Amino acid sequence: MSNKELKKIPQVSEVILEVRRNKTIHIDYITKLAQNEIKKIRAQIIKHNISATRKDYLNKITNNVINEIDYSIRNVINGTGVVLHTGLGRAPFQGKLLKKIAKKLDGYVNLELNLKTGKRGERQSHVTPMLSAITGTESSLVVNNNAAAVLLTLNTMAEGKEVIISRGQLVEIGGSFRIPDIIKKSGCILKEVGSTNRTHLKDYKKAITTNTGLILWVHTSNYVVDGFTKDISLKELVSLGEKTKIPVFADLGSGALIDMDSMGLPSELPVKEVVENGPTITTFSGDKLLGGPQSGIIVGKKEWIKQIHSNPIYRAVRSDKITLSLLDETLRQYQKNSVHKNNIALNLLSTKKTTLKNRGEKILSMIPKKQIKSLNITLIDSWVEAGSGSLPVQTIESVALKFECKTKKPNDLAALFRMAGHPVLGYINRGHYYIDLKAVLPTQIDTLATIISDI
Repeated sequence: MSNKELKKIPQVSEVILEVRRNKTIHIDYITKLAQNEIKKIRAQIIKHNISATRKDYLNKITNNVINEIDYSIRNVINGTGVVLHTGLGRAPFQGKLLKKIAKKLDGYVNLELNLKTGKRGERQSHVTPMLSAITGTESSLVVNNNAAAVLLTLNTMAEGKEVIISRGQLVEIGGSFRIPDIIKKSGCILKEVGSTNRTHLKDYKKAITTNTGLILWVHTSNYVVDGFTKDISLKELVSLGEKTKIPVFADLGSGALIDMDSMGLPSELPVKEVVENGPTITTFSGDKLLGGPQSGIIVGKKEWIKQIHSNPIYRAVRSDKITLSLLDETLRQYQKNSVHKNNIALNLLSTKKTTLKNRGEKILSMIPKKQIKSLNITLIDSWVEAGSGSLPVQTIESVALKFECKTKKPNDLAALFRMAGHPVLGYINRGHYYIDLKAVLPTQIDTLATIISDI
């Protein structure tokens, strides 16, 4: 039966013909997908002895290929409660902002051309003046993420030399980014001082040798060591660096340009406050609390920024025109100690619990009562984290929709929401499914209600 059944499998050319009736895309891509699907069908026939008509096989293979061809990057509704969700692109962008960027980038742009002189320009000039002014530094540089910023800075400032750092600051931020590994990969020599919970100034002093190239201070932004502890302030390290003529590098990680307290959020060390302590160089992310695109920002002394810019590695990690344009627009949203409504990340983080509750009640009012009863949906108080290692110590008040459906398991319910026409990402906790409203955009409320109604 298998040989007879195998002859029913359509040819690749037949599948291509069917797919191209619906999709216009590179034929080599269609061919590859078709071959993969035919291989799967063949294996199922041989292993499970399945049977179908030739037309059924053709339809199934064609549909699977078309599904694979569809865009894999989708707009989703973030019901996890985590605003800066790495898996969902961290800081979200306002549609209006992206349209503004698209208009500016339509066709050619003067990325590295000085329109005044007509000569070769510098791509960093589009963001350096404003970025340096906002952070209170002499100069700045933008690369593709903060890991690149740290690697590039270490390599420039201390390649082949010792980098002194407290054991209490040898952080890991996930995704294989560990400070000890980055120091090694940058060509520097790691020199740990102190202990996990206690490091003294004398530990740094004793560690200084003729081969010391840098003192590194890392902000432990994603954890806290409490209890019997002792650490040295950045200001003290800068003072030590000045006395010994050793540069001090501060890796801030998640860069907040304004005081989080003023927005009713947990405290976070602002970039300007770090800079005021006088480190030679400071690095931080552009796509976390700043609310911009994925980027790593290096600010500090002009002479060192110039050297970092001249490092051959810079060309491998520099930002493109899209990133620089998005960062420029993001920076323009900032005022003295406030941010424009278009900065979605910070506005979502600072949305009051009462507002979220009102949105939750609106959603429930739009869902048929029969559906609410079937899914057993209730509106509850919740607590969330900012995400991406930002504001890790304290959780933030929120509101969530709780599903206690008896006819569907939480995993099945989660899958239904993920595979909806407009995907919804929630979370499962203690045997129940939740959609938290903290990271749901105000413009998505009606859509979310419709999706829940249709589940």
